[in-house]
Amino acid sequence: MRFQPTPVAGCFIVDPVRRGDERGFFARAFCEAEFAAAGVESRFVQANNSLTHKPFTLRGMHYQLPPAAEVKLVRCLAGALFDVVADLRPDSPSYGQWFGATLTAENRQMMLVPRGCAHGFLTLEPDTEALYLVSAAYAPQQERGLRYDDPFLSIEWPEEPAELSAKDSAWPAFDPAFHGTEQMRGLM
Repeated sequence: MRFQPTPVAGCFIVDPVRRGDERGFFARAFCEAEFAAAGVESRFVQANNSLTHKPFTLRGMHYQLPPAAEVKLVRCLAGALFDVVADLRPDSPSYGQWFGATLTAENRQMMLVPRGCAHGFLTLEPDTEALYLVSAAYAPQQERGLRYDDPFLSIEWPEEPAELSAKDSAWPAFDPAFHGTEQMRGLM
């Protein structure tokens, strides 16, 4: 596996290394030893799967506060999505910055989202399916979110979202107290 750093500290694009022959190829989607050797989270406790029927549907920007702050490993299984990570850790050199990449079923790339970062994606094709591993179980009392169009981040989405859940459209504008940024200290 190759771990490509991104502008967000601790966030990586993970490329499976393919070994192929006339039958096709083989690649690891996850290897605990390779993740640990790269110095990133290597323990995941939950696998989540989402299917989104309509293109330009936005899911996010979600995260959990400590002690339930989670690392996510996101992969697109079908279709395509624009995956975004936003750094909310005040002691991070990339605090307030975001990074986005297109994950597709064909490129098989994965996004490693560090603790203390919000995550979301915009589907680019119909029937887009994502699978993501998470390092902490869902804790509703620790859940937070940011609006996809929050001026604090100024995320440049490739298209304007056509679909958005009521919950995701109701997140308040960025406020360090509500969004718990002080609780994110030390998550680097």
